[in-house]
Amino acid sequence: MIRAVSVPRPNWAACLESAGVTFHSEDGPYWREESCYAFTATEIAELEQATMDLHQMCLTIVDDVIARDRFDLLRIPPACRPTIRASWEQQLPSVYGRFDLRYDGKSPPVLLEYNADTPTTLIEASVAQWYWLEATHPGMDQFNTVHEKLLARWEAIHQAFPGPLHFTGVFDSLEDAQTLTYLMDTAHQAGFDTTPIAIENIGWDLRTRSFVDQWQRPITRLFKLYPWEWLAADPFGPLLLQTFPLVIEPAWKMILNNKGLLAFLWERFPGHPNLLPAFLTPEPFGDTYVKKPLMSREGKNVEIVTSGSTTVSPGPYGREGWVYQAFAPLPDFDGWHPVIGSWVIGNAPAGIGIRETEGLVTDYTERFVPHYFDPRHSE
Repeated sequence: MIRAVSVPRPNWAACLESAGVTFHSEDGPYWREESCYAFTATEIAELEQATMDLHQMCLTIVDDVIARDRFDLLRIPPACRPTIRASWEQQLPSVYGRFDLRYDGKSPPVLLEYNADTPTTLIEASVAQWYWLEATHPGMDQFNTVHEKLLARWEAIHQAFPGPLHFTGVFDSLEDAQTLTYLMDTAHQAGFDTTPIAIENIGWDLRTRSFVDQWQRPITRLFKLYPWEWLAADPFGPLLLQTFPLVIEPAWKMILNNKGLLAFLWERFPGHPNLLPAFLTPEPFGDTYVKKPLMSREGKNVEIVTSGSTTVSPGPYGREGWVYQAFAPLPDFDGWHPVIGSWVIGNAPAGIGIRETEGLVTDYTERFVPHYFDPRHSE
């Protein structure tokens, strides 16, 4: 694994926009292609296997939390628990999730956290960096079957749950809106009748006691790019928890999107090479650890504590409780620190996207950098 120099495409901005990524420079230089990461085929195989192993371990944790009624430790509200149980027992399908991994090509990939409910950087990892590969590195390959696996996953869900599918989220956010558009397009290609609706436009029909869209049509199947914990806390949250036969991502993802998952994984699989030690209290670590809110996003409120210093990322989270994880500094490549976002589509690893930062915490200011690997180079 190396960080390599790459010549940007002269028309790179237009290429990104044609792929559906118009937010490449909205808040600064987000997409960068004057550099890239190069892997060997062996390293890619290691990332793929680690992703598969982590996914299987996470499913074990969902089953364990439900069977042993461990919701209190995750601070999951009691009103959500029957819906979580029902969604798991009914095997309601998941479309995708993104593991954030520390990896340097020398030691095994280790899990930093799991965005299981509302992951973004999807278009960048799927079509955008594939177009970059074809234009700049012909003959090379990329760990990227995101698009193909999305189509196959939507086809399987459509066979099990045919009918109209609404897509909701915060359309005022350009990144969220374009992620939703991409997902909606793949679902439409797979056979779904799709309709976008902003989260604030979802209504409640008192007569039929059902959620409706802006045309008063019932919403019976819903994909949401909006956190479950925010939905559950809404005044209409109790109705949502009781009404929908299908929500994607399903309610059981509330267990996996909770950072207490890190402590549960270490408890169940201690010493696993793809895990960092993690606990619900800091005492096992002494004076060096990372403190994470159970439900934070975009690196907010993360504290890195080392002997004599504390680095804090500001934000609104923390009242819900904390998890404590061993401090594993991100690898350093020319002063840049990459995080591997490894995608799961359905139950299969599907590819990676890389974000890098100059700081200790990967947050909303990080850059997306493409990658490739040489299929002929295995060492």
